[in-house]
This record gives sequence, structure tokens and C-alpha cells, in this order.
Amino acid sequence: MNKSTFYTSIGYKVLMALSGLFLMFFLLQHLVINSLSVISPDAFNEASHFMGTNPLVQFLLQPILIFGVVFHFIMGFFLDLRNRKSRTISYAYNKPSANSSWVSRNMIISGLTVLAFLGIHFVDFWIPEISTKYISGDMSGLSSNGEFRYFHELHEKFSALPRVIAYIVAFVFLSLHLLHGFQSSFQSVGIATSKTRLSFYKFGNIFAIIVPTGFILIALFHFITQH
Repeated sequence: MNKSTFYTSIGYKVLMALSGLFLMFFLLQHLVINSLSVISPDAFNEASHFMGTNPLVQFLLQPILIFGVVFHFIMGFFLDLRNRKSRTISYAYNKPSANSSWVSRNMIISGLTVLAFLGIHFVDFWIPEISTKYISGDMSGLSSNGEFRYFHELHEKFSALPRVIAYIVAFVFLSLHLLHGFQSSFQSVGIATSKTRLSFYKFGNIFAIIVPTGFILIALFHFITQH
């Protein structure tokens, strides 16, 4: 590999890492707001209405988020294809399973599962919300009984067991994706050094388990409390 190719490869990894870190921050923020639906429906309604009607969120942060998601997955597919092409025939004899984890070798599989989940999530929540606000022109956030509709809509979505199972499976794969992606991101941007790598590894494992588990518990809460 020549110097130009080397630095280009590093640049791709840094961009991939930065987009991943941004999405991890969004995941944490999304978890905090969704957790309010378990603690206080009123607080969840207020937070959802604020996020759904605030111009800064809607017209600046939301497009940036969508771009970040699309960029992260396109870059992931690109890097995976690039890595596969760069492997030599001898790679097959080097027992990759002995030198790396299943998760790190199959980030594309966990990533595709998460991408499929995002499609379901968009159909369940984002598209109806955009339709209500910008096509129907209803920015009030109120249902026919005059109360905020956000908690009721979330609660109702998790009434069907197949949807709950689909969400659980998706978040298990998200956890697998984060187990490698978290520490890899910090290492790529140079934050995780040889001295701090173990700490980031431990913190990354905690993040990769707690955040998806939090989403799973929220889905289970809404399912159990209406059956």
C-alpha cells in the first residue's frame, strides 16, 4: 500500500468513526426521551411535542441526522467492499476467526439488520409524523380528545407481539454492532490510545449493552402494560 492509499484509507475510517459517534449520541438522546414514556406519559408528550415542532430540530438537526444515517451506512458498505477486495488469497488460510471476533468480521450483517429496523421504524413513526405535520398541516400534536397523541401512538404500536419481537431482534443486532463499533470509532479518531484503550473497551461494552437493553425494556413495558 503506497502512502497516498494509506492516508486515504485512514481518512475513510475517520469519517466512518465520526458519523458513528454522532449516531451513538443520537441513540442516547433518543433513549432518554423514550424512557420518559415509562416514567411519565405527560413528560414524554411534552418532550416529543418540543422535538417535533422546534424549527431547529426539524429543519437543521433532523436533516443532519438523516444525512448521518445514510452516510454511515453507505460508507460502511464501501469500506466492507474495499476490505474484501484488498484481501489476498492467503487470507483464507490465516484463520481470521482466531485473530478477530465474529462481530468485527460481520459488521455488515449487523448493520444491514439495523438498517432494516430503521425502515420499520420510519414506517411506524417518522413517515406518519411527517404526514400529519407537513401534509395534513396539523402541528398541534393533539388527538381528537384534545390530549397530546404521542404517548398513545407509541403505546399502541407495541400492542402486537410480532412487532415487539422484531424490535427486540433489531436491538440485539444493534448491541452486536456497537460492541465493535464503539471502541473502533474512538480508536479511529485517535482518542483511544494504548493507555486508555482498555477503559474505552469496558465503557463501550457497557454502552453497547445498556442502550439497546433500554430500548428493549421500553418496548416490553408498553406491550406488557396493555395485555
